[in-house]
Amino acid sequence: MTTDAPPPAPPPPVPDELWVRLGRSAFRARFHLDARDRAYLEAKGVATVMSHAADFIAGRLAPAHPARDGRQTPWRGHPVFVAQHATATCCRSCLEKWHHMPKGRALEPVEQAYILTAIRIWLDRERAR
Repeated sequence: MTTDAPPPAPPPPVPDELWVRLGRSAFRARFHLDARDRAYLEAKGVATVMSHAADFIAGRLAPAHPARDGRQTPWRGHPVFVAQHATATCCRSCLEKWHHMPKGRALEPVEQAYILTAIRIWLDRERAR
């Protein structure tokens, strides 16, 4: 007899209202992929870049008390870093303010999946620009 764990819950959808709010933020709206980030995304492919994103989120955001919180996401150097700043998924304070994910506790897998979904949507929109 096997006891299979239930499949993980799908991430909650990223609400349209979030994109409206991010677009109204002069700070968030100024982030766009530059030529180097676009070339990297094209060369590596979305699947690889999203794998990097999953690693970044798990290591830099998911812990209850991330190291250097508020400064753990570089401003440039990878398309995911730019996407994190654009989507307010760059630190626990921004996650709390913009996405209502409280600080001081580890992120649940479904929350990490939601963050990855927001990043993916933003990257797809940037690729279409």
